Amino acid sequence: MESSRDAEKFLARGYTVGVFGRSGNQEWAEDHANAVVGNLDVTDPHQWESALKSFVSKAGRLDVLINNAGILYGTPFEEGSFEQDSALVDVNVKGVLFGSRAALPYLKSSRGQLVNICSASAIYGTPDMATYSATKFAVRGITEALEVEWEPFGIDVKAVWPLYAATGMLDDVSTDGTKRMGIRLTADDVAEEIVACVDYTQGRITKVHFPAGLQAKVLYHASSLGMPFLNRFINAKLTTKRTIHF
Repeated sequence: MESSRDAEKFLARGYTVGVFGRSGNQEWAEDHANAVVGNLDVTDPHQWESALKSFVSKAGRLDVLINNAGILYGTPFEEGSFEQDSALVDVNVKGVLFGSRAALPYLKSSRGQLVNICSASAIYGTPDMATYSATKFAVRGITEALEVEWEPFGIDVKAVWPLYAATGMLDDVSTDGTKRMGIRLTADDVAEEIVACVDYTQGRITKVHFPAGLQAKVLYHASSLGMPFLNRFINAKLTTKRTIHF
């Protein structure tokens, strides 16, 4: 169950795809014979249960759930608001929790996959996107915990990590980070990584996180090798014009 470019790619490969959302952007899928289209507010657990029941009644089973709903605001934290913080936590964190919980019985039955869309902002806290970054750290934690917890069920839990991508989420967003690093990923780039993540067959060493794009890959792998103070320095130099000290 998903939306946008990744849904198109899975439809083209013959998947039965649930295209659910609350924006109306899923109308493009209504003419696809193997698309199940519906409305879903990811902050409402009852709507999750209804949407999944509707999908499975038509598709027969649920093999993959892609949690990709997300919103952000890009300003210094002091310029944000309680309302904005609450909205981000509701969609980005609760949406993932509710979707994962509602999907569990179906994924246990199919021994399927849960794919959460995380972010490179979960590598190190991102200035001017503090709340968004915090929600993606939560997604990282959810993914890592469930990957271990659900392994006995045969469920593969993974996360895809884009950096800045040219999607509607970054419309009218301009921060030091987007200016310094550029918005280099397209929706197609992210969709390709999601497809690769779903296709990936686990080997002897379990792979949980899938950075999308060269920048995210370099930052993600460098963070696992670097010392904490160095990770802080590199992140700060890339995302802010402020004077940064070791």
